[in-house]
Amino acid sequence: MANYQFAIALLLCRKKEMQFDGAVITEQRVTFAIVVVKSYVLSNNRERESTRRTFGAIFSGIPIILMVQNSRGMPTYHGRDDIVNFLSNIHPSRIPWKRYNY
Repeated sequence: MANYQFAIALLLCRKKEMQFDGAVITEQRVTFAIVVVKSYVLSNNRERESTRRTFGAIFSGIPIILMVQNSRGMPTYHGRDDIVNFLSNIHPSRIPWKRYNY
């Protein structure tokens, strides 16, 4: 592929918009992000870590908590133990969810 074709392909890829649901929370002087993901992400170690790196870059290095919900809406969190323990005592409706466009 010629250099100009590569440059055009790169620009087209950058124009694709990614939407996801998440939240940024500061609690007890700890700021972290929660990102809603599909269940297969948590069940596959490689996928989980790749997803965490991707969102870590988007959220400027703050801790990333991945979340899935089952068919009854019950969340499962994955990430730093202290944050996951905190979130396990919070009803998901109390989290300030937002749709992100990146």
